[in-house]
Amino acid sequence: MSTEISAAPPAAATGPTPRERVTTFLSDNGALVGLAVVCLAMFIATPDFLTAQNLLNVGVQAAVVAVLAFGMTFVIITAGIDLSVGSVAALAAISAGWATTSAGLPGWMALLVGPAVGLLAGAVCGLAVAYAKLPAFIATLAMLSIARGLTLVISGGRPVEMPDAVTWLGADLGPVPVPVLILILAALITAFVLRRTVFGLSLFAVGGNEEAARLAGLPVARLTASVYALSGLFAGIAGLVLAGRLASAQPQAASGYELDAIASVVIGGASLSGGTGKASGTLVGALVLAVIRNGLNLLNVTAFWQQVVIGLVIALAVGFDVIRQRR
Repeated sequence: MSTEISAAPPAAATGPTPRERVTTFLSDNGALVGLAVVCLAMFIATPDFLTAQNLLNVGVQAAVVAVLAFGMTFVIITAGIDLSVGSVAALAAISAGWATTSAGLPGWMALLVGPAVGLLAGAVCGLAVAYAKLPAFIATLAMLSIARGLTLVISGGRPVEMPDAVTWLGADLGPVPVPVLILILAALITAFVLRRTVFGLSLFAVGGNEEAARLAGLPVARLTASVYALSGLFAGIAGLVLAGRLASAQPQAASGYELDAIASVVIGGASLSGGTGKASGTLVGALVLAVIRNGLNLLNVTAFWQQVVIGLVIALAVGFDVIRQRR
């Protein structure tokens, strides 16, 4: 007597539910959706917002913070933080102006001095974090104070005149402002490094699990030091762009910009826990902040209330990051 055993038919594969699709889309593109919502709200509130000239103004306003934020993206991907970028940007601009007006260097040398000073300051932070094992918060907070102090010492607390090579960075190239072109170039370079180079891909491994990255043979200390040097380099470039817009280097310039840079990266979808981040998200995050500030200016909202709104946006961005991590 034979017994036949029939196998049960395999369960039909079920795809993601509409709710899951929406959740996934918002998780991957939340910053872009947020930018669209903010732009729509500003257009409804003031029709002057969606004019070509005003949109270019938004790009110019976003440029300095975006360049700072691109450098910050490398740091945050490795689960680090850099609180010094605003002060380093000011120090780079003051140093560039001093080198050409007081030290007698040619004007075009300012374009090298500024980024070099930023790179040096970032490298010092990187060495302190990677090899001296100082917490990133403490090392970069110390550099924030040191850089701002040196800025005041070099300038004597007074603005420093910039050469034409730097003031050109705040001008227009045809119909497009030069700061917008620098923003686009910095975004492309950041995206290429993060997604198309071994160095960039290694940063995600370090941020995702530092011990696993070390066991896999990655030079974790060298990579960590490198991202802070990169952050300083981007800060030096941002300082020159800001000085070009102002036509002078101000000793108190870029105060508080480090918070905007961190907020841009987090709004763009990066996690403060490390392991995630992308250039396009950081760009969108910087544009969100610029659009909010621009729209509030058009609505004649005081700078005091603007700070309140920006603080709420930062809190919401970090809150969404915490929720995303829990999921």
